Amino acid sequence: MSFRCAVQLGIPDIIYNHAKPIPLSELVKALSIPQIRSPYVYRLMRILVHSGFFAIEKIHEHLEQEEVEGYMLTPSSRLLLKNNATNLSPFLLFVTDPVVVTPFHFMSALFQGRGCLPVEAAYGMNIWEYIIKHPDVNKRFNDGMACDSQFLMTFVIQDCKMMFEGSKSLVDVGGGTGTAAKAIFEAFPNLKCMVFDLPHVVSNLKGSENIEFVAGDMFESIPSADMILLKWILHDWSDEECVKILKKCKEAIPSKDNGGKVIIIDIVIQEDKGKFESIESQLCSDMLMMVHTTGKERTETEWKELFVEAGFASYKITHALALRSIIEVFP
Repeated sequence: MSFRCAVQLGIPDIIYNHAKPIPLSELVKALSIPQIRSPYVYRLMRILVHSGFFAIEKIHEHLEQEEVEGYMLTPSSRLLLKNNATNLSPFLLFVTDPVVVTPFHFMSALFQGRGCLPVEAAYGMNIWEYIIKHPDVNKRFNDGMACDSQFLMTFVIQDCKMMFEGSKSLVDVGGGTGTAAKAIFEAFPNLKCMVFDLPHVVSNLKGSENIEFVAGDMFESIPSADMILLKWILHDWSDEECVKILKKCKEAIPSKDNGGKVIIIDIVIQEDKGKFESIESQLCSDMLMMVHTTGKERTETEWKELFVEAGFASYKITHALALRSIIEVFP
């Protein structure tokens, strides 16, 4: 929430535009707030420096003066610059939005026999119904997912390009406003891409010669293609629902020998491996799923069980995206 506050105030951009470490007094001036608020800015920056979102460097304002401290950006805060191609501010603002945070106060509903998800206890409906009924929330959600796709697909295409080569068509299921599909098409101009999502998401979006927007329900049917992309989709759904989705995917693709496969970009919980911070973030995401959806974050064993039940023959996991992995599933 402190980082959310810093982004809302525009602090990362202020530091960036200062072109050198910015002292507290200059930061307060740039924020256009009363000087009396300076201690609050100091306390906000103190926790964000401790957390690694900002850094401090000793500077000399003038030779005759004592050293003062100036705030600097870190790799984390650079991801939130408004003019940066990898600006993740909309994602941060959505996951800390009151709409997302409030249901966490109802977590006990899961354990007290009320028979509903915390989000349902908070709003009287599931998260998808809530998003549809509130256009402002729908926009914030789509903006957050779009910037995440923009950021993520940069690395997918850069480091995992081979998995798209040789295919002629791709359907991005739950692809939102088409950010991932556009990134894939730019890297593979001969690949025909389709974005398949619910009517309230894609009905007003215009496609192009190689990117088509189609409305539908992935539980009923999925358009045919060589490849199906499921980016951060399956973790929203229960095991039973995931199997239904995967079976529809299997129906929509050709055999493995003819290039058919499903590409899943999602978390694979790496038990007893990796950095503690990564595992902690994966488990925090699991709590987000528990509060808002019927889904969960899964271990490799749990993923494998879904693939087997859905009738797939094999899979391959590439751990190339920090918290998330790429899973290629073959019929």
